[in-house]
Parts: sequence; C-alpha cells; structure tokens
Amino acid sequence: MARFPGRSWAPSASGATGSAGPAGGRPYGRHQQPPAKRAWPVKRRSVAGQVFALQILVVLLLVVAAAVALVVQSRNDAEHEARTRSVAVAQTFANSPGIVDALRSPDPTAILQPKTQSARIMSGVDFIVVMNNDGIRYTHPNPARIGHKFVGTYQPALHGQVVTEQTTGTLGPSFRAVVPVYAPSGSVVGLVSAGVTLANVSSASERQLPVVLGAAAGAVGLGMLGTVLIGRRLRRQTHGLGPTEMTRMYDHHAAVLHAVREGVLIVGGDGRLLLCNDEARRLLDLPPDAEGRLVTELGLERAPEELLTANRPVTDQVLLAGERLLAVNVRLTDRNGGPPGIVATLRDSTELLALSGRAEVAQRRLRLLYDAGVTVGSSLDVTRTAEELAQVAVPRFADFVTVDLAEQVLAGEEPPPGSSLGRMRRAAVAGVRSDAPFYPVGAVLNVVPATPLAGTLYSGEPRLEPRLAEAQGWREQDPQRSAQILAYGVHSLARVPLRARGVLLGVARFWRADRAEPFETDDLALAEELVSHAAVCIDNARRYTREHTMAVTLQHSLLPRSLPVQSALDVAHRYLPAQEGVGGDWFDVIPLPGARVALVVGDVVGHGLHAAATMGRLRTAIHNFSTLDLPPDELLGHLDELVIRIDQDETGGGESSALAGATCLYAIYDPVSRRCTLASAGHPPPAVVGPDGRVEFPELSTGPPLGLAVLPFETAELELAEGSRLVLYTNGLVEDRARDIDEGLELLRAALTGLPRTPEQTCTDVLGALLPDRPQDDIALLVARTRVLTPDHVAEWDVPSDPAAVGGVRAAVAERLAAWGLDEAAFVTELILSELVTNAIRYASGPIRVRLLRDRSLICEVSDGSSTSPHLRYAATTDEGGRGLFLVAQFADRWGTRYTATGKVIWTEQPLE
Repeated sequence: MARFPGRSWAPSASGATGSAGPAGGRPYGRHQQPPAKRAWPVKRRSVAGQVFALQILVVLLLVVAAAVALVVQSRNDAEHEARTRSVAVAQTFANSPGIVDALRSPDPTAILQPKTQSARIMSGVDFIVVMNNDGIRYTHPNPARIGHKFVGTYQPALHGQVVTEQTTGTLGPSFRAVVPVYAPSGSVVGLVSAGVTLANVSSASERQLPVVLGAAAGAVGLGMLGTVLIGRRLRRQTHGLGPTEMTRMYDHHAAVLHAVREGVLIVGGDGRLLLCNDEARRLLDLPPDAEGRLVTELGLERAPEELLTANRPVTDQVLLAGERLLAVNVRLTDRNGGPPGIVATLRDSTELLALSGRAEVAQRRLRLLYDAGVTVGSSLDVTRTAEELAQVAVPRFADFVTVDLAEQVLAGEEPPPGSSLGRMRRAAVAGVRSDAPFYPVGAVLNVVPATPLAGTLYSGEPRLEPRLAEAQGWREQDPQRSAQILAYGVHSLARVPLRARGVLLGVARFWRADRAEPFETDDLALAEELVSHAAVCIDNARRYTREHTMAVTLQHSLLPRSLPVQSALDVAHRYLPAQEGVGGDWFDVIPLPGARVALVVGDVVGHGLHAAATMGRLRTAIHNFSTLDLPPDELLGHLDELVIRIDQDETGGGESSALAGATCLYAIYDPVSRRCTLASAGHPPPAVVGPDGRVEFPELSTGPPLGLAVLPFETAELELAEGSRLVLYTNGLVEDRARDIDEGLELLRAALTGLPRTPEQTCTDVLGALLPDRPQDDIALLVARTRVLTPDHVAEWDVPSDPAAVGGVRAAVAERLAAWGLDEAAFVTELILSELVTNAIRYASGPIRVRLLRDRSLICEVSDGSSTSPHLRYAATTDEGGRGLFLVAQFADRWGTRYTATGKVIWTEQPLE
C-alpha cells in the first residue's frame, strides 16, 4: 500500500468514536465516515468528465483540420504529380533508343504502336501519342484515332519547348505534355505526347484519409484512458483526508519549521511576509508582528531587503546583516504553476567569517605568486627582470619596492665572491606614487658594515622592520635619506637577499606607507617566495648577458674593423645585430690585383657562438681563396666544400648537430672595363641603382646554399655605368615575421629610388625605411658606388713572339712613365717587364699583351695564352739563369698570377710613394 506525504495512519476521528472493527484502526473506521464526506467523489467525477469532454473537442477539431488539409494537399499534389509524370513519360519516350529511326521508317505506326502501349501500361499514364511535325498521330490507345490530327497545342514543341496543358475529357480532368523528338543533327523530327487523369493520380493520396480517421479514433481512446487514470490518481491522493489529518499534518510541519537551525521566510507576490520561523526572526531581528506586513516595512538592512524583494533566484549568496554573516538561498514559487512569491532560507555563517578571511588572504597570496611566476623572467634582461619583480609586488603586497644588484651582475659578470656585497647599484624602483624619497635607478649604494642591511646580506636570511620609526640600526645606512623616508610616511620594511645557486646577487626591499598594517612573519615568507623565483630569473639573465656579450665580442672581432683602401669603389656599410642572440651575417671588401675589388655578403644559418665561429671560418676562407684570384663561381665551389667538411667534422662523433649551412654573394668589380661579375649561393639578389636613380634587381642564377653540393654555381656579368650604386644585403633587412621577402624588396626599391646619394646617406635611408622595431635577425648592408679608371691611366701593347720585341716594349713603357711623371720608377719597371715578357715569349704561347695601370700603385700585367704558372726558385751560384723571377719578386711590392678564360696574367704592383 502506498503511503503519501503528510498522511497519518492513526485512526480517524470517526473511527475512534464509531464501532471498532476486528482489526481496529483506520481500515474499519473508513466505512464509518459521515455521509457528508461522500459528496467528494461525485465532484471529482464531474471534473474528470469536463476534462474528457475538452479532450474530445480538441481531438475532433484536430481531425477536421487534418482532413481539410489532406484534401487540399491531395488536390495540389495530384495536379503536380500529373503534370510531372506526363512530362517525364513523354521525355523518356522521346529520348528512347530507336524512336528517330522509327519515325523515319516507311511505317512508323507498326513499330511505335506496340512500344507506346507497353510504355503506357508500365508508366501508369492514360495515353502516349507519337505524331509527326504536322500533328498527325502515329500511335494512340484507340487505334481508330491513328492518322488523325492531334487535338491540342503542339506548335511550341516544334521549336524545342515542352508544352503542358490541363484538359477535361470524358475521363475527367487530366494533364498532358508534348515534347519534341530530336534527330542527331538537332532538328525536330517528331513529337511525343503523354497524358494522365487526376483521378488516376489522386487515388493514392485519398487513401490516406482512413489512416487519419483511425489515428483520430486512437487519440480519442488514449484521451479516455488518460482521463480515467487521472481520475483514479486524484481519488487516491485525496481519499479519506479529513480535518484531523490536515490539522496533524500542519502541526508536524510547523514543529519542523520552527525547530530547524535555518531561517525560512515565505514572501507573497505582493511583497508581504507570509511566514517566517523563529530562526529567521532571530537572524534578521524581525518584529513580533512581521507576518502580513510588507518586507520594506520591516526595517531590514539594505542587502537582505534587496534579496527578498528582487524576485530572482539566489544560491548561497553571502551578505552581512548586522554583525552576522548570512548565506542566503532564494527560490521562486511560481516556476511550476504555483502562486507568485519566493521562499528564502538563511544560514548563520558568522563562525566561518574568520576562516573565509584567512582563505581569501591565502588565495590572494597564491594569485600573487602565480602572477609573479608568469610575469617575472619574461625576458633575458637583468634590469627588466628586476623591474618585473618590483612591479608585480606593487600594490598587492607592498606600496614601494626597491631592487639593488651588484654592479657585476648588471654587467653580466660573476658577482664578487664571499657572503656579502660592499657596493650595489639600484636596478629598479616601483611604487604607488612617483615622488617617494628613495634612491633613483642607477644610483650606487655602498653598504655600511654593522647595519641591518649588511647583516641581511651576510646571513642570507630575510629580515623584518615592522615599525621603522622605532628601529634605529637601519638609519645608519643613510641617516638623511632615512629621515626623509620616515617623513614621507613609510612605516614598515621587509628585506630579502637575492640568492640563486648559492651566489649572492643583491637585495630586494619591500616598503609600506599607505597600507596601515605592518609586515608580519607570514608576509616575510611570501616575500621570500617572490624573491627566490626572481633571483633565479636574474641569474639566468646574468648568465645569458655574459654569454651574449662573449658572442657579440667574438662576432665583432671576426667582422672587418675597417675597410681597405682602394680606388675602384666608394663603400659604406652597416651591421646591426639581432635584438636577442648573435647571428652569423658578415660582409667584406677585398682588393684584388688589377685595381679590381671583391664585395662579399653572407649569412650563416642559426644564431649563437656556433654561427659566429662558423662565420669567422668562412670569412677567413674567402680571404684565402681570393688570393688565388679565382672567379666567383669557383670560389663559391671551394667554399661549399669547406662547409661540407665543417659539417662532417661536427657530426663525425655521432652527436646530432645542426648543419652549418650558409648563403653568400660574391661580386668582383673591374674599374677598367666597368664590368661586375657575380655568383650567388642561395643569397638574395643585389640591387643596382643607376646614376639616374632607377633601381633594378638583376636576374642571377641563384645556386643552392653552401653545404648542399647539389648544383654547380654560375656567374653573371653586369656592366655598370660610372656612379652606379651596388647594394648588397642579408635577408634580415628585407624579411621578418611581419613581411615576406617580396614586400621587403619593394620597400627596398622605394628607399633606393630617387636622386643620387652618397653610400653613407643610402645606408641611412635604407635602414630608416626597412629596419624593424625589434630585429629578429642580423642585418648586414653594403653599398658601393662605382668609379672608373679613365683611359689616361691605362696603357696597353701587343707584343710579337720575338725576343727582339722586348726592347720596343721597354722603350714604350719608359715613354708612358715619363708622361705620367714616374721617371724614377722607369728602371725598375723596365727590368720587371723585360723579365716577364721574355719568359712569356720563351715559355708561353701567344697572344702576348702588356698593360700598365696607374692607380694607387703602378700595376704591370703581362698576359699570354698559356695556363702554366711560373714558379719562383733560387738559383745556385754556379747557375747561369733562373734569377729573373727572383729579381721581379725583390723589386715589386707584390706579384702573382691569375687565370683567365684564354690563358693567364702575371701581375706586379709597385708602390708610388
């Protein structure tokens, strides 16, 4: 037997006064109820009957609406289906195989009549008629109509259109369609018409009406069953519940309501207090006549009054009522169809106030430590890390923070040994105001012995000065400054030494002025946590600064200190290291024999000491290869082999290592011919700025980067007008994270376009237009303006392969030197040329040519068609020859051999001063 809430199973009043049955109690007394109580079942049945009648009415209305909608929909669907089916069947039959041949046959009817009858039966249409272009029928369901003219509209179909029309015949309303039959050439050779009556289509839709009526009958049955079940449920819920049981149930509820340790209030929709228990009266200090009055008239504080009149649900909202901390829950009573109003419960959480306060403080400290872990150490900069420590603690922990570090730490060096610091420099100051009388950033602090500051540094333990005004020892560090700090209102201090990995780096001091409470022991533990994390970050930044300084020093020592003196080019350069890290970009200007100059720009992959060291090795190798006077493509080939060997050496031990790949652009400019020969190993192309300000990026055959050995390198030749500017650069100038290389090249073109400028001004303009705010890569820029060695500084002679021609060459050379005012150099020059020309005539092949160049030095060149290079040797005392080249080497300042496409050139240089 089910038991219902609030029911009491004690004998009823009537059972108690009437005759008791054998079992006694309620079952027997149920039949002794007064006759007046038996009117309830009739009333319930009348309510159930009304519900049932309403359900029947709703179902009938739905059935009628569904039937009407079905009929209308059936009519519309039938018309659409008839039109669609007639068109589909006509088009399908018009496009069926063999119909064109049948129309062109002598007897189309004999071929098509059986096919149309079969297709009509299978497709469910009433007729399929095939006719010629004049409308004469070839087929019809009634053979008597074959040969007669089609009745209806078919002319548009002769022009390729699909004709549909509705007609009313003996079978009722119908739809028919006429479609053309196309020959392979695209011409219309006949027509096909198909038709279907609405009655044939709509019969399927109308068969759904019984289903709807059956569903309606089912709904009526379900409604009847639901009504019966609801009536039985109502009877079971209210059966035998008399006044005694209702009174007892109310007494039980009242006892529970007033006994719980939780305040309960019920407020009606009009804002009046309907019910409140004793606990609610106590917690809110309600007057005795509170029930029935408006909540706004009860004299409540603002916070609880707003909650009770807001008419919105609330879950565990904590508010302060007098000296009590209350947890309030509010629920609306009209959410499930109940009367408007609210039910509010109140819990006294005053005892949890102290615990929640301590939990809130702990939460704030944990949040501060988390923020410090995220913020402090965001960069590998010592000063910036000290500033982050000071800023994260203000104002959540202290009103002012000062951070002092050893001067060696700021410079990235090792801090002084020992457990104390005698000299520090202020690295950071942060505070709620900027007018505090603390030492500014950069000020030097000499630690006075025997002061609390010195004791903190020596012991390595944090110290507190909770009341600065009462402490005396800290003033000895700087009495005047200490007096200013006290006068400013600073009243509490916490000192924490900065130690990391057993090394003392400095000290952080936390000051309070605006906040009234002084520092406590718990605050000192928090300060120590903050400083310990910052100390590790500062030490990491110090180590990085030291390594970065070493790498930068190494890098700058490997780059050219100054450019060599030469006359072929007017050169300016810029080198800018990356914001963080050291790269392997480099540039070079190398004088070559014959007044020529080599320009080099390169970029080693990666950053750090490895890249800088690799850059130095490659730069040295290029200088060595350039002494051999190799063409650019051959020089890059040798350099590529060197990079491969470097990679093999570094990975030979089995350890994984990044490849020492690099890019390089090598160019040789000849001021006599004004030709520039270039070769590139994966490097961006140079920019050539003509004297008129026009900028071009010459098309070079860009080879692979150094270290890949995939393809051979190729050279390109440019003829440059005098005053042209050749701009070489690394990819850090034109490419970064914010722009791609194409955009960078266009910006470079715009910066170079315009009036002629000096190389120095060109460098300034280019960097001003393209330099990023924080360069992520090194930038090397080399700008060279071309000069020309004029014809009056050049002399050339062709020499016959006859020893007698040596005298004529000597005379011509002496005459030209006299014209140049170099009579003093005539003897030595004649001696050098006599030996070189004689050797060429004797040992080499023609053609033989002599060239004199007057530049910063006097250059003598003898070219021939042989590729055999002479070798300097020392003749014995008994030898009659072999001393010529030795004399040339003694009289000339420099001499050497370079190879050309047709032979070689022996050259010498003689100083003119």
